[in-house]
Amino acid sequence: MLVTDEVLAYVGLSTEAEFACDPVEAGAVRRFAQAIMDESAAYGTEPCEAHRRYGGPVAPTLFANHMMRRPLGTPDPVALNAHDPDFDGIVPVASLPGIAPLGHLASLNGGSEFEFFRHARHGERVSLRLSYESITEKASSKGPMVLVVRLYEFRSAGGELLLRSRMTTLRR
Repeated sequence: MLVTDEVLAYVGLSTEAEFACDPVEAGAVRRFAQAIMDESAAYGTEPCEAHRRYGGPVAPTLFANHMMRRPLGTPDPVALNAHDPDFDGIVPVASLPGIAPLGHLASLNGGSEFEFFRHARHGERVSLRLSYESITEKASSKGPMVLVVRLYEFRSAGGELLLRSRMTTLRR
């Protein structure tokens, strides 16, 4: 049995809300919109009908999910770990601790689920709070595996929920 009481104690553990280093900025929105090939007028700064609907220029639906970046002048975690043969390149978005009793297990992306509440507006600050939502054990043809679901909540500076995502990691 991999999911013990010690492992289950992590469920509900969460970080403090942490603000992205930059507010929603027109240039970043433009590059994101071009990358996802959705150049809606609502994302631009030129006045349009969509701006009346949304209260001004907005960012694409999943933009908030990609706002948490390393601020300029802070250490590069990849460079810091360049000589560590065990470093797998995964850099945590927020400071949620790893689940120590599962640390010896391999990790695989088990998928993502998103709930959208409203678009982030240009100039708005966005915060992220991360928590362990659930940890469950399942039987597989290769033996037991653990599903760890992390809940990401993105909010405006006023506390309004913008986006909620659930990221599942498979551990075996």
